Amino acid sequence: MKIVCAVVAMLVAAIASSQSSGNAENGKRLFLRDGCWECHGYAGQGSRDGARIASTALNAQGLIRYVRRPSGAMPAYIDKVITDQELTDIWAYLKTLPGPKPVKDIPILDQMKNE
Repeated sequence: MKIVCAVVAMLVAAIASSQSSGNAENGKRLFLRDGCWECHGYAGQGSRDGARIASTALNAQGLIRYVRRPSGAMPAYIDKVITDQELTDIWAYLKTLPGPKPVKDIPILDQMKNE
């Protein structure tokens, strides 16, 4: 009986993990379709109107919470506009985007740092 319970617990954990990891390909489609790129840039690099979100430090639940109740000028998006699963997919896509380059890899900035 203990073995059956352990197997069931592992299956439930695996299903929950796969659901929370999101689908990056669908996330990219949603990022473009829903206009996230308009403020955050095609590469999630940020702009005057939106924060850098490429390679975000937020986990999927943190992103969902922020999108539902943002601070600043970003409008809130209720679950009837974009579902938690869709936001999880967008989060998975954002995790595939590279973060900013280190200063040492940008010659002009590296040069300024050494002056």
